[in-house]
Amino acid sequence: MQNETLLAAVDLGSNSFRLEIGRFDQGQINRTEYLKETVRQGNGLDADRNLTLEAMQRGWDCLARFAERLADFKKIQVRAVATQTLREARNRDEFLSKAHEILGFPIDVISGKEEARLIYQGVAHLLPQSDERRLVVDIGGRSTEIIVGKGLEALHMESYRVGSVAWSMKYFQDGQFTARAFESAEIAAKAILDEATDSYRADGWDVAYGSSGTVGAVSDVLSAAGWAPGLITRAGLDWLVDRLIKAQSADRIKIDGMKEDRRAVIGGGVSVLRAVFDLLDIQHMQVAAGALRHGVLYDLLERDEGPSDLRSTSVNRLANKFGADTVQAQRVSKVSQQLFSMLSKDQPAAETNSFLRKLQWAAQLHEIGSQISHSDYHKHGAYILGNTDAPGFALPELHRLSLLVLGHRGKLRKLEADFEDRFFIQQLLSLRIAVILCHARRDPDLQGLQIEAGSEPARLFVLNYRPGWDTAFPQSAHLLREEILAWQKTPWTLILSELTASA
Repeated sequence: MQNETLLAAVDLGSNSFRLEIGRFDQGQINRTEYLKETVRQGNGLDADRNLTLEAMQRGWDCLARFAERLADFKKIQVRAVATQTLREARNRDEFLSKAHEILGFPIDVISGKEEARLIYQGVAHLLPQSDERRLVVDIGGRSTEIIVGKGLEALHMESYRVGSVAWSMKYFQDGQFTARAFESAEIAAKAILDEATDSYRADGWDVAYGSSGTVGAVSDVLSAAGWAPGLITRAGLDWLVDRLIKAQSADRIKIDGMKEDRRAVIGGGVSVLRAVFDLLDIQHMQVAAGALRHGVLYDLLERDEGPSDLRSTSVNRLANKFGADTVQAQRVSKVSQQLFSMLSKDQPAAETNSFLRKLQWAAQLHEIGSQISHSDYHKHGAYILGNTDAPGFALPELHRLSLLVLGHRGKLRKLEADFEDRFFIQQLLSLRIAVILCHARRDPDLQGLQIEAGSEPARLFVLNYRPGWDTAFPQSAHLLREEILAWQKTPWTLILSELTASA
């Protein structure tokens, strides 16, 4: 990454959408602009966990304003991530499709653990480097992330489905504050967070840090009331709850430091924060400057940067864990990438390289299901990828990877994939043919083997081979003829053609 490059992170949170823009300089990212809008998508989920049209429209309107600011940014300079509300929303694809179009950049829905990892990265990068063991807590609108780490490394992380928006809607209906409501909200939060007691014991960390909305809002109020700036204590939390109960409702709050957009969700946020303090035996918590959006910015520096990309580490870990045949995986990877390069020769190099790396990962993992059972191992492999924690990956990336693993063999017509996505189809075809050519688990003879794609909008692929190749390798030729039949049941056509002697 060149110095002076601008980078942008878009955080689609349950309560607020945020845009952080920073300038890269000598390994650090310095803020140049920060925009925040209270969207409250988290309270727009109906009983069936669908986002209402009003909630979606609020999000689209906000992203349209962000898009104007990002108009001159390139794809490699921007990453947008979505968290718990869009993890839950059953109609998230409807929202994301239009949101992508409006923003102009893809939006990654990330898992809870990936959100926790990125939060820790954001907090750690904005703290002085030290050997202290850090407990980081981030209470969002619909989820709470808890992480223990050291330096820049998150050692243990988890996400819990409890947050300021969800708890305010459930326990402080109509913004009413009572002692009973706080007691009920804290008991319910503890029931969900209880498993954190063993994982985040007080003897496992040295300093507690709080990140983002709820913690920042509580700190602002306590500081305005004369408590130590940037520090939250149990006594301070008790004082705040007492003030809220005396106010009786959100619209009657008259407390210095309380921002207008926090009134409606402060009850839920404070009850969750008190539950965390009690369960983890926290005496005081420092307010951290870093947050999810900062972690996303720093993560941008490493994505698509070869071995330093955390996703490569995750793929290697999965391959080792499930005993993948490394030699065969490398063989299939090499052949599939050669084929894909032929198919995408007219595409921009940066875009092609990104797809090649993801194809490499699919090849590395295509046999991980064999550890469970050789029968239908491709289905087992896809299931593993659909239900694993893979640091660095967004949920759509993992889904696409699982589809490649599922589709690398067997019937295509039952594959629930987007057959209009030409790059995905080229990846899938390259992987399937590579697996066929490497079926004997030795390096195949690729001399004279060429593959080409028909000009758009034609959905045609032609695999050419040298004269006599089909006779020299009859099993490979047979499997390729079977492959032709498989593609006939899709919108795409594969043709096997013998080159003429002059060619």
